[in-house]
Amino acid sequence: MTEEKSRPGGSPTGTPGEVFGCFLRLGLTSFGGPIAHVGYFRREFVERRGWISDSEYAQLLGLCQFLPGPASSQMGFAVGLIRAGWAGAVAAFLAFTLPSALLMFAFAEFLPRISGPLGNAAVHGLKLVALAVVAHGLLGMFRQLCPDRSRAAIAIVAAVLLLLSEQAWVQLVVILLGAAAGLAVCRDTRPPERGVFDLPYGRKLGWLLVAAFFALLFCLPFLAAARNGLIDVVEAFYRAGALVFGGGHVVLPLLEETVVRPGWISQEQFLAGYGAAQTVPGPMFTLSAYLGALLPGEAGGVTGAAVALGAIFLPGFLLLAGVLPVWAAFVSRPAAARVVAGVNASVVGLLGAALYDPVWTSAIGSAADVAIALVGFALLASWRVSPILVVLWCVGASMVAALAV
Repeated sequence: MTEEKSRPGGSPTGTPGEVFGCFLRLGLTSFGGPIAHVGYFRREFVERRGWISDSEYAQLLGLCQFLPGPASSQMGFAVGLIRAGWAGAVAAFLAFTLPSALLMFAFAEFLPRISGPLGNAAVHGLKLVALAVVAHGLLGMFRQLCPDRSRAAIAIVAAVLLLLSEQAWVQLVVILLGAAAGLAVCRDTRPPERGVFDLPYGRKLGWLLVAAFFALLFCLPFLAAARNGLIDVVEAFYRAGALVFGGGHVVLPLLEETVVRPGWISQEQFLAGYGAAQTVPGPMFTLSAYLGALLPGEAGGVTGAAVALGAIFLPGFLLLAGVLPVWAAFVSRPAAARVVAGVNASVVGLLGAALYDPVWTSAIGSAADVAIALVGFALLASWRVSPILVVLWCVGASMVAALAV
């Protein structure tokens, strides 16, 4: 039996407690990444509980894919907001995120204790997991987001530009160029259907939230220039969260730019954490808790994990909550759909460049590494097994290969 959904006019009918309980169960069991989360959420909130309709769910899904940020977490945040107001949105975020965040923090504490040939082989196996998973994600994104020659060309040019330059600002330039190219050449792209949601606030607050998103994006770098430890962390992770179009695996190159290039953590630690993130339920963005915990000095540990986790999710939630009240008016513009098509194609190029550097260059050192990664990719692409089995295969095979040497 389904429950009553939100009443018209934006008056929520649920409680933060029921939202927290529902999302906690999802946070403990939702393996498979953002694509799988879409299925879990629809079954739970549309079919089983009736909190939102199929039409509303489709509109939320389109909006979360349109905006930068962690798409599945934004979906959960929006469902909690519609069901139980602002407290429900926070409850949905905490319950869905904390299980995997705590597991990733525990892995950060455990990683320094891994030593010896087998320990190093296990960490190397996690880097091979990252290679297989990113390659599989790239293939799926290319098929979905680059269905024609124009968008495929945008993706290829974006990848080449990124591989030719090691400057951090090039990523933002590539996304902006992708938006301009999409506006110019993606003329067959059509906007999605309009949608209106029952919300506990109106357009005025929505525009204030959008303004807050941009104010933080442009002001935090000036505050971070003072080299105040935690402000640096907030700025770096907020910037990564604000520029992740597509969510999931696309966070890899932006986070690598955020923590590896400044020398905060090593590339080996980064890729090991990314591989470990495939084994936990919940959102991929909880990798930030692992990275924050490994930051040097007082900026690391529990404080770093909490700050990094909050900073990377904040921009996506600000923008989503801000755009929801004005979504119907904005999405009806054909130009908006063309811009998004170009941005999405450039994001495919961004991930393609990251697949080579740092993932391939750090993970592949022998023919055995190539074979292990290829089997991992085949398990995902052809047999569609759980990512946990891919982790077990890559780590186990890497340890066996180390013993054979």
